[in-house]
Amino acid sequence: MCGVAGIISFNNEPIKKNTLISMIDSIRHRGPDGEGYWIRDNIGIGHCRLSIVDLSKNANQPMIHDNNRYVLSYNGEIYNYLELKNLLKKKGFLFKTNSDTEVVLYSLIHWGSNAIKKFNGMFAFAFWDNTEKKLLIGRDRYGIKPIYYSLQGKNFYFASEQKAIISNKSFKKHLNHHCVYEYFSFQNILTDNTFLKDIKLLDPGCYLTLDLKNKNLKKFKYWDYQFKEPSIIRSKKYYVEKLESLFVSAVKKQLIGDVEIGTYLSGGLDSSFITALASNFVPNCLKTFTCG
Repeated sequence: MCGVAGIISFNNEPIKKNTLISMIDSIRHRGPDGEGYWIRDNIGIGHCRLSIVDLSKNANQPMIHDNNRYVLSYNGEIYNYLELKNLLKKKGFLFKTNSDTEVVLYSLIHWGSNAIKKFNGMFAFAFWDNTEKKLLIGRDRYGIKPIYYSLQGKNFYFASEQKAIISNKSFKKHLNHHCVYEYFSFQNILTDNTFLKDIKLLDPGCYLTLDLKNKNLKKFKYWDYQFKEPSIIRSKKYYVEKLESLFVSAVKKQLIGDVEIGTYLSGGLDSSFITALASNFVPNCLKTFTCG
């Protein structure tokens, strides 16, 4: 888990580094292994890193392309990054790291927002094009990784957690009473709203684009669940074998990392099954954890 944070000023006020540091400080628990900041006039992007793949400083973030046009702050893991890396190499991209972050960066440079559909994994990211003055914020299909955003006054904020946004002295906090009623009714908030007015949670399977030149903010849904009856009904054996194949493939893909692999046991069937399966693919002892 890493921390993403940033701010854009619409009235072209320079972003102070201390503002970004304050935002990252509030979510530093997400990434204790490093931090980084990128500021150009009225836009600033920060990151705190939890190192999983490629532990070297070369994979630190925000990751900036050689020409200084593109900047990426990304949280998550892309399980098919090696396949995408091979495709991008054929397109002429040269890689300096072994990280999936660099794959995400080059994928967004090459395919734009269409790259999101190619990612198999959990992710939330902010991608800035300094030439076009456009920001792209994306979130994975199931919403495993969070990212919040706010347009208040002359500032646009985004972060992995709300506390990074409200750490700004310029942000005015107002309670969203409707969400309070919703939470006490359903023990959840069923929309993209939050307890604070002006702060929204980007929906799963969605991405945002902010065109700074035109002050234009748009949200797009690139994926949704499809509940359809199959046109061909197959045997029980087929579905059992298909489920097993998908399950094994999903677990194996998530055992990628340059650090020790472990699992969390909640006490239910799901985590027990995943742990039992994962232990077959971890050469050394698989560390497991539980708490109560």
